[in-house]
Amino acid sequence: MAARAQEVADAYALGDAFRKTRNLSVAIAAPLSDADATIQPYADASPAKWHLAHTTWFLETFVLRDHVAGHRPYDPRYAFLFNSYYEAEGARHARDRRGMLARPSLDEIRAWRVAVDAAIHSALPSLPPVALDLIRLGIHHEQQHQELMLTDLLASFAANPLDPTVWDRPRNQPVPMPDTLGWKEGRTGIVEIGHAGDNFAFDAEGPRHRVFLAPHALADRPVTNAEWQEFIADGGYSRPEFWLSDGWAWVKREAIDAPLYWRQGEGTWMAFALDGLHPVHPAAPVTHISYYEADAYARWAGARLPTEAEWESAAEGLDPAAGTQLDAAGPVRPRAAHWSNSPGQMFGDVWQWTASAFLPYPGFQPVEGAVGEYNGKFMSGQSVLKGASCATPRGHSRASYRNFFYPWQRWQFTGVRLAKDL
Repeated sequence: MAARAQEVADAYALGDAFRKTRNLSVAIAAPLSDADATIQPYADASPAKWHLAHTTWFLETFVLRDHVAGHRPYDPRYAFLFNSYYEAEGARHARDRRGMLARPSLDEIRAWRVAVDAAIHSALPSLPPVALDLIRLGIHHEQQHQELMLTDLLASFAANPLDPTVWDRPRNQPVPMPDTLGWKEGRTGIVEIGHAGDNFAFDAEGPRHRVFLAPHALADRPVTNAEWQEFIADGGYSRPEFWLSDGWAWVKREAIDAPLYWRQGEGTWMAFALDGLHPVHPAAPVTHISYYEADAYARWAGARLPTEAEWESAAEGLDPAAGTQLDAAGPVRPRAAHWSNSPGQMFGDVWQWTASAFLPYPGFQPVEGAVGEYNGKFMSGQSVLKGASCATPRGHSRASYRNFFYPWQRWQFTGVRLAKDL
């Protein structure tokens, strides 16, 4: 009897976390019109309306359909519209055409969310453990989409020549520039990386395993906007000796000469954010840079990018919920080190590119069923980022977390921390 009572208490605690996560998504979309929530600036970014719908489809499909007897889908047509990439779930709407979905409306998607949330809360006390695990996965899945919704909104509004704002908020006050970049020696020899313990982690974070670290050091903070401007002033974007071959071809093809959303103002660099166009903050970490740019900067600086294992080893034991991360709906942007309570800004502000490819760890096995497609099928051609960003929901990340993107992508809050051999 006591064991069952504990199970019910755990289920309701999970329900509280579920409710808070679902409410934050709705709050992020609250200031948007139906048109705002429908536009898609390019294939990498999805409409806000689609994020709200896809996360709901995920829960209705893998929790309610599969584990609640007698559940009937809210609208059977939605499965085709809002399946993202799950081949086991059948045909789906083309990713690059998501911005064409004028219907269902934003209000209709909100109503669907209300119905699915009510059904899950009603079923919680009687759900089997496997379904509760899927709700946990659904919470973390939705947190990923909250970050994507913010970065995709930024991409959409940045494409508008009117430079519209989603949220109004005063910019940071001037703060002291951080000290000259310093170095912190890392651990050497055999270390363990990967998730360990009973807390939630995505499948790609394990199994925990041993790696060897040669003598090295990591920079004591990320690279700042002021330092990146020095790279630009020194011809960093026009000197092929700093660039990987693919990166140089990308720079020339796309005419890249600065981080994404930067533009020249009257004698100064400006950057567009969710609270409008403002001068680049010199003390804040540089963001919206690709792997190619991060690698080129490291070469220019006489350094390199850290490996995933070097970064994770340095972050072990630090609070992953520290730093500038997402707590509530509103504008997000990296803040200067002066404002961070994460040592060395290891967590928060910007995701940090590593030199490591997103590949399976030794012994990795995807879970069975459609949710096994969550990470494993993307382990090709992408690079790992570590930490968390200003748009990452607080509590979502950890030292073992493996974010991953293609080397040319930079619409996320991506930055760089240098490393060097000793």
